[in-house]
Amino acid sequence: MTSPRIASTFARLHDQEEGAFIPFLMLGDPTPDISTQLLEQLIASGADMLELGLPFSDPPGDGPVIQAAGQRALAAGMTTAQALRIIQHIRTRHQLPISLLCYHNVVLQYGIDNFYRDASAAGVDAVLIADLPLEESPPSVPSPRQHGVSPVCMVSELTSDARLAQIAQSAAGYIYVVARVGVTGEQSSLTTELRQVLSRCRQHTSLPLLVGFGISTPAHVRQALEAGADGVIAGSAVVRRVAQTLTDVTACLSQVQAFTQAMKQATTRATPQARRSEDHLVEKGVAEP
Repeated sequence: MTSPRIASTFARLHDQEEGAFIPFLMLGDPTPDISTQLLEQLIASGADMLELGLPFSDPPGDGPVIQAAGQRALAAGMTTAQALRIIQHIRTRHQLPISLLCYHNVVLQYGIDNFYRDASAAGVDAVLIADLPLEESPPSVPSPRQHGVSPVCMVSELTSDARLAQIAQSAAGYIYVVARVGVTGEQSSLTTELRQVLSRCRQHTSLPLLVGFGISTPAHVRQALEAGADGVIAGSAVVRRVAQTLTDVTACLSQVQAFTQAMKQATTRATPQARRSEDHLVEKGVAEP
């Protein structure tokens, strides 16, 4: 079952001939209050969907930038329950899809059914558990579907066709396509295998294919969409801007705003007018080329 908010968002973007831009933010970083302000800024700046992290003390899939964000959030007292309250506050004001990216220990500690029940009540549309292999997911599968939450799966260039078929049977909402093998973090270019990976995925599923891990420039957005992606997820590039402006909330919000606007602009299938606007933002230094 795919969340109606996810389905309607991607149907609209398809009709508008746009890709989706999905920024990632660690909930509670650098404080719960500033985190909430940043979410509002991301939405106001054009985000089509949000992917939000739950802080965890030992995140094996995160690079140093997002690891540091999780540590700041934990130091600020962020808990899973408080994170869900922030989402609930955002949901009362906005209807864009919200996805959670978390680790299995966080869900286990909260209680699997309790977690999905409360996530659904807060307005979460989808959950990706980054370190939960397909073979170990059956105990967790009934809960998200029972509570109307889409379980998201990850694939990469290493994923076999047989495994893609299995994932297609289990996943809902969207498929997270890893742009490179390894941990999260910005990079200068995307894998040359991306087009092939997306093509193989499309043979098994009609779910939106969202590319993440290393997406950090408008050029990456265009490359991913041209390769066949339905949208992109940018995490470290957003979180780095937060980390660079921790002592100046106004500057922090401004940096996130400019970056989001530039990245969203790049999803408009690179019309001449859109490209000129994007290039202007690059020249101003608010977005990398």
